[in-house]
Amino acid sequence: MAEKTEDETETGTTTVVKSDERTAVRTKERPEEAVAGPEDTAAEGHAEPAEAPSGTGQGAAAVVSAALGLVSLTGGWPGTVAAARETLVGQLRTAADASVATQIKEVYGDAWDTTALWGGLFALVALITGVVVLVRPAFGAPGRTAQAPWTKSVAWAGVALGVIGLLLAVLTYTGVLLGLPAAS
Repeated sequence: MAEKTEDETETGTTTVVKSDERTAVRTKERPEEAVAGPEDTAAEGHAEPAEAPSGTGQGAAAVVSAALGLVSLTGGWPGTVAAARETLVGQLRTAADASVATQIKEVYGDAWDTTALWGGLFALVALITGVVVLVRPAFGAPGRTAQAPWTKSVAWAGVALGVIGLLLAVLTYTGVLLGLPAAS
């Protein structure tokens, strides 16, 4: 059921045609062109799309995971500073007449352990971040479970680097890998 109304203005006659599905406005100068109203765009499927997640956050988190995994293997500034601090503290605590074994433990051993702890911390954060990125689609909006392939690849790289870094940190801290030399 269409309803037709006319308005006369200084520029000419405007005809508004209303129906159940759309509203069109035609002017006397261009009767063949209809200016769409707000209902018209929604009826034709041209409404503003809802903000769809782009996956940018997941991609960024995957890159962060891989970077943290790399830092766990190569060492980072906080680990270096903490190790230097432990070396200084060990030098201050160790008496000049202490045994060689005590000096090695206090000056080098604690710094070595601190470096391993910081590497393990970076590895653990990389591992957790990578796993969160990989399982995130399972907790997202229904029907939107696809992730960009590169995001999955980088997240898996972060998980792998995190596992390797965590393993190396544990082996280093426990002295299984590159333990301190024994004093004779």
